[in-house]
Amino acid sequence: MSEQEEKDKTVQHFLNLIQRSRRGKFKIYIGMSAGVGKSYRMLQEAHSLLKNGIDVKIGYIETHNRKETHDLLGGLPLIPRRKLFYKGKELDEMDLQAILNLRPEVVIVDELAHTNIEGSKNEKRWQDVMEIIGAGINVISAVNIQHIESLNEEIKGITGIEVKERVPDSVIAQADEVVNIDLTADELITRLKEGKIYQAEKIESALKNFFKSDHILQLRELALKEVASQVERKVESEVSKAHLMKHERFLACISSNEKTAKNVIRKTSRLANYYNSKWYVLYVQTPNERADKIALDKQRHLINNFKLATELGAEIIKTEHTNIAKAIIQQAEERKITTICIGKPHLSLFRIILATSVFNALLKKLSLNDIDLVILS
Repeated sequence: MSEQEEKDKTVQHFLNLIQRSRRGKFKIYIGMSAGVGKSYRMLQEAHSLLKNGIDVKIGYIETHNRKETHDLLGGLPLIPRRKLFYKGKELDEMDLQAILNLRPEVVIVDELAHTNIEGSKNEKRWQDVMEIIGAGINVISAVNIQHIESLNEEIKGITGIEVKERVPDSVIAQADEVVNIDLTADELITRLKEGKIYQAEKIESALKNFFKSDHILQLRELALKEVASQVERKVESEVSKAHLMKHERFLACISSNEKTAKNVIRKTSRLANYYNSKWYVLYVQTPNERADKIALDKQRHLINNFKLATELGAEIIKTEHTNIAKAIIQQAEERKITTICIGKPHLSLFRIILATSVFNALLKKLSLNDIDLVILS
């Protein structure tokens, strides 16, 4: 590195320190489902802050007509919502610009995964929150576990429902504090039956679908694990470097197969977040998948998967090679990768090893370099 590059690096480091000091603090309440009390807890906290002389305002809260939650709004300063006309209807949305103009010390912003009405500055509410934090305003927000991007497939496997509104894991990772709002399955079901979550006509349907006891138990476990991993990440980032293990670097190898690639991306993202590590997504374009040969649907799937990986915090590597295994070895060496993640092969692993000498070479090379190979189900 030249002397000038060293100076530039030092300047950039100092600028990063300044920007971090100006950034607002970010607190997230995570729950296993609707109705556990995230909004209620945020409003309780707002009252406590107000009593302690903190300038706190409600940027957006969704009470869902729950009396206990709605009653807590009394005495709290609300920032009026912005009115928008969409498809002939008047709708309201959080007023991002009003929050930035008023500059409260703390702002409450509910439903982090919400998709903004068409015509808003940002597509997603979490993008609004990132802008608010960047302006030096502290934010308290909330999200359900099923809205976290890398858990999408797992949630679908539990509930049979694919959640459309999702928050990238990288947003959760930026939180200064993550708090789990926990209830037992019995407590949550009791709240539902008492009409404290949904109106009477929706209760029976909810009990038969999302709010089944076994679903709630699995979602509760996911929520507890998520918060535990975020706490561990924070400990690792703040504890003296001398006490930390070696830096992990993950390489997710994907193909043009949409479903397998999504699964590999999401699971590798979970691993990288757990270890607070840098990670990459590698796509090796063989001669059969050149731009003039690859099917349009596969091309579209690849673009969508690159977008998903970027949102989850990965760096994309797209390279051309006649041999996928050799390309993986090359990238692993260049990027100092510690763990390679691949999808479950369509053929048995044993048959691939027997049939492909290069795959054999890949395993040998990985072993010599102490690189782990994870085959994701």
